[in-house]
Amino acid sequence: MRVLLAEDEPRVAAAIAKGLRRHGAAVDVAPDGADALFHARVHPYDVVVLDRDLPAVHGDEVCRTLHAEQPETKILMLTAARSTDDLVAGLALGADDYLGKPFRFDELVARVHALARRAGAARPAVLRVGDVELDSGRRTVVRGGRELSLSPKEFGVLEALMAADGAVVSLEELLERVWDANVDPFTNSARMTIMKLRRKLGEPGVVETVPGVGYRI
Repeated sequence: MRVLLAEDEPRVAAAIAKGLRRHGAAVDVAPDGADALFHARVHPYDVVVLDRDLPAVHGDEVCRTLHAEQPETKILMLTAARSTDDLVAGLALGADDYLGKPFRFDELVARVHALARRAGAARPAVLRVGDVELDSGRRTVVRGGRELSLSPKEFGVLEALMAADGAVVSLEELLERVWDANVDPFTNSARMTIMKLRRKLGEPGVVETVPGVGYRI
């Protein structure tokens, strides 16, 4: 799951980004509305967590623009304006969800994960391939009745491969979906993650390498 966090308060942004990363998200941070639009036009995001009162380009305009240009990207408007009128106005701009500040972090995480499941093509919360079952809401993976302990990146790679429903996923696509904008495109991180994931999944192997193309389950 890849998330863009548009928040101009550095401490708030750092805390939210750190928490989302602990829950398996790849997070890029934009300190103003102009930077948020730039990031969203360069990288594919499942969810944009958008502070409404942003400098440079107001959050309302960012929301309106993204809704028009990328309707498949889900927007969670995060703001101190908590009234019913504010909520209605935010949703009218194209936001998919609206959460007032202050908020409980576990609620934010739950809402982001729920929106991510709706991003792009609709898919079930629980993915199953053979005897492998992945629950994106509970962040659990079970194979043959045994729960596996996966790192956030391993979980993200497995989720991306299972969601592809048998299609090949390239290394570049995995980097786009599971890592943030700071990742080195020539890194071995994805390959190492797949190697560790295969070890944890055990035999018989379920992650297939398609030479020169990518990976599939």
